[in-house]
Amino acid sequence: PGRLYAAHGAAVGLLDVRRLAEPVERFRVNEEEINCLAVNGTEGFLAAADDSGAIKVVDLASKKVSRSLRHANICSSVAFRPQRPQSLVSCGLDMQVMLWNLQKARPLWTTNLQECETEEDAPQSAGQLFNPPLAHSLSVASCGNIFGCGAQDGKVRIFRVTGVKFERCLEFVGHSLGVSQVLFMPEAYWLLTGGNDGKVLLWDVSGDIGKQQKSPAKSLPRRKAQAAAAARKDGKLNKVASDERARISPKLAIEHGEKVNWITCAEVKGSRRVLVADQSSSISVYPLPE
Repeated sequence: PGRLYAAHGAAVGLLDVRRLAEPVERFRVNEEEINCLAVNGTEGFLAAADDSGAIKVVDLASKKVSRSLRHANICSSVAFRPQRPQSLVSCGLDMQVMLWNLQKARPLWTTNLQECETEEDAPQSAGQLFNPPLAHSLSVASCGNIFGCGAQDGKVRIFRVTGVKFERCLEFVGHSLGVSQVLFMPEAYWLLTGGNDGKVLLWDVSGDIGKQQKSPAKSLPRRKAQAAAAARKDGKLNKVASDERARISPKLAIEHGEKVNWITCAEVKGSRRVLVADQSSSISVYPLPE
């Protein structure tokens, strides 16, 4: 709890929170600006994702790179899975979401968010027309098997990891502009999202994920394809998953007003708070209802 890793440019500094004047240690393993840092549960590895698309995984005992992973474009977010110190997920502006194991240099599983879209998908909002699903942020739930991804098309996608692959189990429109941040809270499947529309939203996806777990026989893409075929037979315009998206609505909306760069949740003076960082130099703090 006393150690803090901070990225500045292409360098990483290790800070002791009891003595913040100077970094305890500095190391530079990335070649371009770092966008995201993640430390695994055993504090054995640090992952640093940068603008070149590289994810440098550092062995914190030796301070040396143990593995170099790569996206085809800017890697915007990386996260280790709780209780699985060798497993991590990443996403980037190449619209790829990837599952990795530190024992392998290649991803175990990859999904292209653009290829997931079908003609039958509900249309984007007016502000999102033609926006590709560039992936901005990832967060893994405390169970380690569920993670969320926020993208430029305003959608939030929830995935479930099963073994060495993952499948999309939920998708909904979260914001009128790009979703810049997603954060699973410690509670089971409560999700905070922040957007370029200046809003911070709180979602409860536990019911929807629970329903998916009870009937895992068919994946979402397969169900969509079957439903689409049936609808075309009837000569009707298919709106697969539109009911799903309409059913999911935020439990709380915070009108922050500025593009959200980062959100986190903390207990301040005995009450739960949401901390929001934006384009300004100030951090805003909002109360969360019990």
